[in-house]
Amino acid sequence: MSIIKLNNNGVKNATAFGSITGLGNLILIKTQTASSSASISFVDGASSVVLDNTYKEYIFYFNNIHPATNNTKLTFQASINTGSSYGVTITSTRFYAFHRENDATPELAYDGSEDLAQSTDFQNVTGAIGNGNDEVGSGYIHLFNPSSTTFVKHFIVNANSYHGLGASLNAYTAGYYNSQSAIDAIQFKMDSGNIDAGTISLYGVV
Repeated sequence: MSIIKLNNNGVKNATAFGSITGLGNLILIKTQTASSSASISFVDGASSVVLDNTYKEYIFYFNNIHPATNNTKLTFQASINTGSSYGVTITSTRFYAFHRENDATPELAYDGSEDLAQSTDFQNVTGAIGNGNDEVGSGYIHLFNPSSTTFVKHFIVNANSYHGLGASLNAYTAGYYNSQSAIDAIQFKMDSGNIDAGTISLYGVV
């Protein structure tokens, strides 16, 4: 793996990465930092955000998302009107692995309650995150060819969170936006309360 343009600040501030196991080059587009934020939005053409046919694949990395409200989940949705509204029809599936700190009740399960079936609701990303000082969630979302006006737009999510019950909860979600319109904005918010802290970075894949 090669690393390009580190800006003298190390890997976390790199603006471009070389090929990673054949997945392509990652180009940093925008990082946003939450601070008691009701939501975080990435809108194509606004505040240096690119979310169009420049790239066929985009990745959102969310790091140390800390909720203001206990046991809440990070969620996301898309827009086809540059953020005027968020509610593109989603069909998705979701499962998780769960393990407590005390080694009790390990579980691997399909979670039908968090699937969406032709729904315009926000999609859950993480499991429930506690709001204790050390409790956070991190992970990534791959969004494929969002500017297509021919096909549905697929996404894949992998997220791990510190559950408020004292457990690691690794949630896997995949689905598609069932729309032939181009997606030009993505919004993140907790399912209740604000995003107290954390960062979300958008990369394009070359």
